[in-house]
Amino acid sequence: MTAVSRLTPGQLLSSVEELADLLTDTVDGGASIGFLAPLDRTLAVAWWTERAAAMSGGLLAVWVARDAADRVIGTVALAFPDKPNSRHRAELVKLMVHRDGRGQGLGRTLLTTAEQAAAAAGVTLLHLDTETDSPAESLYRSAGWTLIGAIPDYAATPSGVLHPTTIFFKRVGPAASAGAFTAAARGG
Repeated sequence: MTAVSRLTPGQLLSSVEELADLLTDTVDGGASIGFLAPLDRTLAVAWWTERAAAMSGGLLAVWVARDAADRVIGTVALAFPDKPNSRHRAELVKLMVHRDGRGQGLGRTLLTTAEQAAAAAGVTLLHLDTETDSPAESLYRSAGWTLIGAIPDYAATPSGVLHPTTIFFKRVGPAASAGAFTAAARGG
């Protein structure tokens, strides 16, 4: 059984080693999530540690999935803008599933968790980018995300090869005014 929970900044810091393991596994497995392979573990730990400040400021929300042994096997995050005119939207970032946990619906569970949390926080529009023709692109299409288009040579794969990135959006939750969205609703 997999349990998904939202982390506090303190919980993120206490889970940083496991999150670094997940990040390195994801990059080593070929996912284009902003890092080149092989990913240095020290860099992965530092990257996750730096996320705590954004969480404390209400600019980032992070969820983790744990397996029956209480090991982190997946994560997803929402990045919230800091500008008043864009408080109605968020970016879905760093949806990762450990290679040991793939093929069991965990990616969809994490995606649904983030979508529902965004709607509960008053977010009405989500957006993301993902490597074109990746398994993640198929997940987003099947989950009802709308394809905007692709940007050629946008990011390098973990092996360093430039590859196109596909941009998606999804409307979530009831229509809400941008003024109704607050840092308190985001957990900040």
